[in-house]
Amino acid sequence: MSLTRKKIPSPNYSSRGGAHVRLIVVHTAEGATTIESLGSFFANPASGVSSHTGIDDTPGVIGEYVRREYKAWTAAGANPVAVQTELCAFASWSKAEWSKHPAMLENCAAWIAEEAAYFGIPIVKLTPGQAQGSGKGVCQHVDLGSWGGGHFDCGSSFPMDDVIAMAKGGGDDEVGYPDEFWAWADWYTNTSRDPKKRPAGVPNDIPDSWWAGQKEIVGLENNHGMSSGERDWIDWVAKNKQGPRPNVPQTIPERWWTDNEWAVSRT
Repeated sequence: MSLTRKKIPSPNYSSRGGAHVRLIVVHTAEGATTIESLGSFFANPASGVSSHTGIDDTPGVIGEYVRREYKAWTAAGANPVAVQTELCAFASWSKAEWSKHPAMLENCAAWIAEEAAYFGIPIVKLTPGQAQGSGKGVCQHVDLGSWGGGHFDCGSSFPMDDVIAMAKGGGDDEVGYPDEFWAWADWYTNTSRDPKKRPAGVPNDIPDSWWAGQKEIVGLENNHGMSSGERDWIDWVAKNKQGPRPNVPQTIPERWWTDNEWAVSRT
């Protein structure tokens, strides 16, 4: 599902200061019940707060208050590295209450899919340690701990797993990968890539489409991507240097060796 973004600009934003976005963060607004009322609050300079988007029960429509490239003011120290949305909901909602808002949850999943595709972030649920460390993925405000302002939203009953599953199942081609890809991408981007902890179900020969997806994730995060020569070289090394050596530099760049860590571990 492609979302329509209703623009209600907020003056409460600032530069990311060169930081790369690695977190997709879901909040609850704890007051506003529509994207319009939430936008009105964020539009007031005196409020001193904002979020990139807001989501209510309107099917296929979300509010947009701060553009992606800027830092919204909603999660303290985490703001520079996060793209964030506010659900027009309450953290005190029960599981039964959340189930009464399917359009809100579907919009949230579609928003996650769109942001993941835009920033090259894997659609994986982060632990608090990963969110507060260097992990790349999706989390709730509560997962950011004191670094994110010490909040408790979206609440213990929020159906995060269901929303993540919906986000993986739809959207653009960039997010249309099987669960095994996201497990592999999570392991590749958030861990030491220990071969002994390699996710189950990942094929021995990684499909080219997976490498393309991983290239986008790593490339967007590090502000560079693998060249075709680097990709050819990594594939060649991963095959125990079988076949003609690709047309690559005689002196391999240091970054290529870093990118090659996974390729070596999978042989």
